[in-house]
Amino acid sequence: MSYNLLKGKKGIIFGALNEQSIAWKVAEQAVEQGAAITLTNTPIAVRMGEVSELGKKLNCEIIPADATSVEDLQEVFRRSMEVLGGQVDFVLHSIGMSPNVRKKRTYDDLDYDMLDKTLDISAVSFHKMIQVAKKMNAIAEYGSIVALSYVAAQRTFFGYNDMADAKALLESIARSFGYIYGREKNVRVNTISQSPTPTTAGSGVKGMDKLMDFANRMSPLGNASADECASYCIVMFSDLTRKVTMQNLFHDGGFSSVGMSLRAMATYQKGLEEYMDTDGNIIYG
Repeated sequence: MSYNLLKGKKGIIFGALNEQSIAWKVAEQAVEQGAAITLTNTPIAVRMGEVSELGKKLNCEIIPADATSVEDLQEVFRRSMEVLGGQVDFVLHSIGMSPNVRKKRTYDDLDYDMLDKTLDISAVSFHKMIQVAKKMNAIAEYGSIVALSYVAAQRTFFGYNDMADAKALLESIARSFGYIYGREKNVRVNTISQSPTPTTAGSGVKGMDKLMDFANRMSPLGNASADECASYCIVMFSDLTRKVTMQNLFHDGGFSSVGMSLRAMATYQKGLEEYMDTDGNIIYG
């Protein structure tokens, strides 16, 4: 349903890949709510993914870019302002990837070159994105920047690995840049800590299906879907949240405030066989 929450606004969506992506849902809802947008993802994601279909559907330009490259980010903001006719009002950072997770390296056996890539792609790219936007004066006053995070930034979750470190850094960047950008330009910077969601990126986390089931049993309202997360992003982009900044906002059905629910306790399993190596040792990473 359209409430025209973003009528007349312009925005950039980073990270839409396919229909499972939260960024994909945000793009659809942003246009439905009256915004004009551009889409951006890595050149290989644009070639191999389905984002071109989304661009056609929403009648918006797709700008291939590596979010870890300052030069590419400059082009994203330059071209977006050219296409959209001026400064943008909102930006979504929905970017995350861990080579260590993909290669099944446990947290106590990380490859540090891959860790550098995890942090650069999943968190430092957020700093680069904001820094480029600020230097180019690309975001309008009272604009809104949102990045997607996860509660593993505060708590330890089996299998989430070095992505937890990346999310902690992501949230810190939002606070640090939020202060500066807010004082100087009234631009707000926030992160949304979403429920575990069956996206392409999330599917690489070890035990993701069990984590989703556990979170759903723990949460009084159940897990928040990608569509529901997108709706929350739209509110954060709108003028309804002009004074909300430097916050990590939990959008997880209440999971982050529950110690142990009845449903989770009733279905708790003690078996650890599938997490043991051939010698019977439990693999905790």
